[in-house]
Amino acid sequence: MEECLMVFSTVGSEEEGVKIAKDLVETKMAACVNIVPKLRSIYRWKGEICDDPEVLLIIKTRKGLFEKLKERIIKLHSYEVAEVLAIPIVSGSEAYLHWLLEVTLTP
Repeated sequence: MEECLMVFSTVGSEEEGVKIAKDLVETKMAACVNIVPKLRSIYRWKGEICDDPEVLLIIKTRKGLFEKLKERIIKLHSYEVAEVLAIPIVSGSEAYLHWLLEVTLTP
């Protein structure tokens, strides 16, 4: 079975997350995007410690679509540096993974 990925990205608002999620699912770059609100991120940016509310996107996709998906997220994202991190799915429900591959583009 083709390798699948979970991709994580944080955004500044739920509205931005919905916009990116709908785009990725509509274009079949992602099978599903979970939107997790009320995340708090503490990070260093331009020499300062920042403490901001964010929204987490958990994106399920094919490994072969990652580069296009990453480019699309960066294009739609409001941040100067968008977080786009991919983690391989090493195991899972066979039915779910089959569905994931069925509803996404073949690279």
